[in-house]
Amino acid sequence: MSQERAFLKSGRNTIIHKDKKLDLVVVNSDIHPRIKVTQNGLEPFKEELPKNRRDAKDRYLEMVYISSAEVFGEEKQLLFIQSLDGREYKVDYSKIGTKLFVRIHQDAYM
Repeated sequence: MSQERAFLKSGRNTIIHKDKKLDLVVVNSDIHPRIKVTQNGLEPFKEELPKNRRDAKDRYLEMVYISSAEVFGEEKQLLFIQSLDGREYKVDYSKIGTKLFVRIHQDAYM
């Protein structure tokens, strides 16, 4: 039984948020900052990661482990995230700590 996810994968490096009841927490690797995708856009995720799927659901979160086999199977340098605010964000992990790390790539893609 496949569980309905709060996101879709598109291409080789795009995540599409599709459920406004759940925020996504994007984890690229242990060393990279975590990103929370809400219905209003992207923000840093500073809380402790949920211990399991149930804990995540209780906090209205869905974990997106980029390198897991069911997502992309490898860490990504560049990631695009389409959020429910109608924007596509470009996340460039080579630019962590600068204002180019997360920026709006495209406005109103829908």
